[in-house]
Amino acid sequence: MSNNDGTTTTAGGAAAGGAAGGAATSGAAAGASAVANGAGPAGLLTEIDHVAIAVRDLEAAIDYYAETFGATVAHRERIESDGVEEALIKVADSYIQLLTPTSDSSPVAKYMEKKGEGIHHVGYRVDDCGVALQAVKDHGGQTIDQAPRPGSRGTTVAFVHPKTAFGTLIELVQE
Repeated sequence: MSNNDGTTTTAGGAAAGGAAGGAATSGAAAGASAVANGAGPAGLLTEIDHVAIAVRDLEAAIDYYAETFGATVAHRERIESDGVEEALIKVADSYIQLLTPTSDSSPVAKYMEKKGEGIHHVGYRVDDCGVALQAVKDHGGQTIDQAPRPGSRGTTVAFVHPKTAFGTLIELVQE
């Protein structure tokens, strides 16, 4: 709720923002506050491109989505450079990306060895992958890819390390 003194009262009743809101206590909070107040980059993320789910048995996962939700595979591809095979299930303007490793040395295989099956990363659509990747670097973010590279479906992609993205592996996707 917005107050007359320029602060905002949250559901818990705490005041934030404006001159009376106090200083941010961390870099992440300062960055989020700056963006919320219009001081940071705006609009670089245009849509959710996909939610990637790491699976051991791609065929069983495809069957699950087909039998349970009536979903069909819109695109299927083997990405040798990443050591994965993917099946994309279209959901509105986004996808569920089912991923299975094709080699024991792939990042997805290593992830599943530690954490098992489940959500692996979130892909965000961007208009310009290079600009979005540079914004991450400019704000102290750690990247996995130093430059954009080819992705599936003819896209251009780059990954942001979860260490500086609140524990979430992020894929920037330019169509």
